[in-house]
Parts: sequence; C-alpha cells; structure tokens
Amino acid sequence: MKLDNTMSAVVTGGASGLGLASARRLVEKGVKVVIADVSEERGAIALEELGGQATFVQADVTDTEQMTRVFDAAVALAPLRALVHCAGLGGPVRVVEKDGSPGSLETYERVVRINLIGTFNALRLAGARMATNEPVDGERGASVLTASVAAYEGQIGQIPYASAKAGIVGMTLVAARDLAQRMIRVCTIAPGLFDTPLLARLPEHVKTALGASVPHPARLGAPDEYASTALHILENAMLNGETIRLDGAIRMAAR
Repeated sequence: MKLDNTMSAVVTGGASGLGLASARRLVEKGVKVVIADVSEERGAIALEELGGQATFVQADVTDTEQMTRVFDAAVALAPLRALVHCAGLGGPVRVVEKDGSPGSLETYERVVRINLIGTFNALRLAGARMATNEPVDGERGASVLTASVAAYEGQIGQIPYASAKAGIVGMTLVAARDLAQRMIRVCTIAPGLFDTPLLARLPEHVKTALGASVPHPARLGAPDEYASTALHILENAMLNGETIRLDGAIRMAAR
C-alpha cells in the first residue's frame, strides 16, 4: 500500500508511546491521521507535537458509539485504508494473591476487555469501512494490531494482560483469512520491552536493568522502532496474517 495524502488512517492509543510514534510517521508520509485516545489532555499535547497535522477524537476503544465517531472523522477526511491499534493497559493480578485471596475477577475482566475486546471492536469497525473502498493495487486497506511478548511468556502477575495479548495473536490469522476476500490485510506486532509511558514511571536504574536483559540490542526498544515496523507492514502487501515479535530476542523469565 502506498501511504500518501489520498488516504486516512486511525491510530488508537495515539496520544503517547507507540501510537504517537506511529501517528508521527504516518503524518510525515502525508496521510490524514485521526488519533483516538481516552485522554483529552494527552490528545491536545500530541496534536501540538504533531504541529496540528492530525485530528484528535476522544474515545474508549471498547465503546462502539465513540469509536464510530473516530472512524466517521477519518472517512470525512479521505478513504480509510489503515488502522494502527495501540490502545491497551496492564493490571497486576495473580490467580491466588499473596494474602491467599483469589485474584480479582473485576481487574481481569477490565484488562481483557480493554486489550482484547477493544482490539476486536476497532478491527471490525475499521474493516467495515475499508471494505467499501475502491481497491488500489489489489488492496482496500490494512490493520496493524498490537500484542506483546507476554502473549508467549507472560510473567507472574500478568495473567489478564497475557491472556488478552494471546487472544490478539490468536485472532490475527483468522481475521486475515476472513478479510482476505475483501482485500484487507491484518498483522500484529508483539513488542518486547519498550520505552513507553508505562515504563516511564519506573526508576532509571530499573529501566536500565530491564534494557540490559535484552540480548541484542541490550536496551529498551524505541517507540519509533515500533512505528517503522507498523508502516512497513502497511506498505508491504505480502505481510498478512502474521504476528511479528519485535523484542531484541528476549524471552521473558517467570518473574
């Protein structure tokens, strides 16, 4: 797919981290970008960083009405041909907590709902819009989803997050097969340890130690490295139905 000003793209979780880096790369290509994020404050800051060359719509990815407004805004600018879905969050839960109580079902449900249900919601709404496009070079659009290496090696306390991310890996090939007849591709990126706002809360020495645990390069990943991978997926028509680990060869330990 050629990325240019004849198309629009939606980036969820686009006000910070991996999403903001992806939005920046798309804007540089001339794509008309709509950022969706729950934080209006972060959205305003992101638009300023992007020089006003994007549109922000406040939205919860699990809310169909709010996400419909996001895609309406994109289609109003140009045909929607790209989705980069980065929205998500973590939340520590053990099967049995240290005090002997059962793990929180409420937290488990919330994390799975936002990460997994939110992914399907964005994917289905984007897919329906893309399906109405005229094909260009044999395709109508492409979606990039975000999983995590936790989908494969979830650590103790990550059970809701790992469950949700494994679900995203599981939906990728099925979605790609489902949407193939409509000339729409679906791929997923499974990042390892990246320097995102989630890790920004940690002390610097902890972040350094985490980076050193990566075999090569022995550092945290940069959001722009995720973004460049996302754009390559959008541009490379043969990438479909695949989950790509972007992790410097790390394999997470149990804790």
